Amino acid sequence: MKIDGTSYRSIWAEDDGLTVGIIDQTRLPHAFVTRPLKTLDDAAVAISDMWVRGAPLIGATAAYGMAIALRKDASDAAMDEAYRILHATRPTAINLKWALDEVIRNIRPIDVGSRADAAWTLAAEICDSDVETNHSIGAHGLGLIKAIAARKPDGETINVLTHCNAGWLATVDWGTATSPIYQAHELGIPIHVWVDETRPRNQGASLTSWELGRHGVPHTLVVDNAGGHLMQHGKVDLCFVGSDRTTASGDVCNKIGTYLKALAARDNGVPFYVTLPSSTVDWTIHDGLKEIPIEERNGEEVSWIAGVDNEGKDTKVLICPKTTPVSNFAFDVTPSRLVTGLVTERGVCSASRAGLAKLFPEMANQPKQAV
Repeated sequence: MKIDGTSYRSIWAEDDGLTVGIIDQTRLPHAFVTRPLKTLDDAAVAISDMWVRGAPLIGATAAYGMAIALRKDASDAAMDEAYRILHATRPTAINLKWALDEVIRNIRPIDVGSRADAAWTLAAEICDSDVETNHSIGAHGLGLIKAIAARKPDGETINVLTHCNAGWLATVDWGTATSPIYQAHELGIPIHVWVDETRPRNQGASLTSWELGRHGVPHTLVVDNAGGHLMQHGKVDLCFVGSDRTTASGDVCNKIGTYLKALAARDNGVPFYVTLPSSTVDWTIHDGLKEIPIEERNGEEVSWIAGVDNEGKDTKVLICPKTTPVSNFAFDVTPSRLVTGLVTERGVCSASRAGLAKLFPEMANQPKQAV
């Protein structure tokens, strides 16, 4: 996508064939900073400390992390250790494990001397595939936007509510929830996005607002709890959110607060769509509440807010008493019954086992994981 007219991806291979470049998303929106990843530890820190975030981008970074590790040591033992280190960085987003498994499946059978180059090529292919997938997701989501536009008076704006950042910064390019929005904008369809702040890390305020603004998409930042009010007053036509893990039966795990948006949407008759690549579906589990591990992050993300002061200097501010106990659940699970539909690279389906199996029959017969 574009930053002030210049095209970028969120991750890229540098010309030396040894280094990966990323955008440090912890510095946005106040500074655009890129970082090189040169070692396995660099890749692990980038994921765990959220220099990169969003399920598809985490997977792409992990794939490159494996490739970087194999430059140093391509033995089976080193590959297994790299897998272990990267897999431990974030427990919820299934794309991480999916990408690591892809590397193991494709690279382990190769001669040790050829593994590093092959892993580097595979990581690039995973990135290119993500771009194509997200564009396809956007094309199918665009159909939903066009259907709403057809029912509105000519020129009337379509209002979309989104949550967290499922934009191009969360993927390699296009995004999932934002891909239909960007494609509608490029076609000249009048569209406006309600961006909720998404506490505690404020990815909506700092990331979604930033990328929409740089690409020229009309948007308005609102507090997290404004979504229900907007829906009650007819100011939301549909919701697009992303997913960090979706079960084979259509339960959706996404950024904390997604469940509340889905409840408000159901109460107000607003379509609630989840946009996701098939790599985000965990075909081995079926009950999201019982089977998806929910990451709990450092409580300082809740008790402290980062920003810039009046002089433009980075600062952090404590917003509660120092002794206040803090809990920081990073995700919640939205039951499939609250999801209007899943928007995938193969089309839109019901949030159900039958709906997913119809679009992805070759993936739907995996054995159920024991609880």
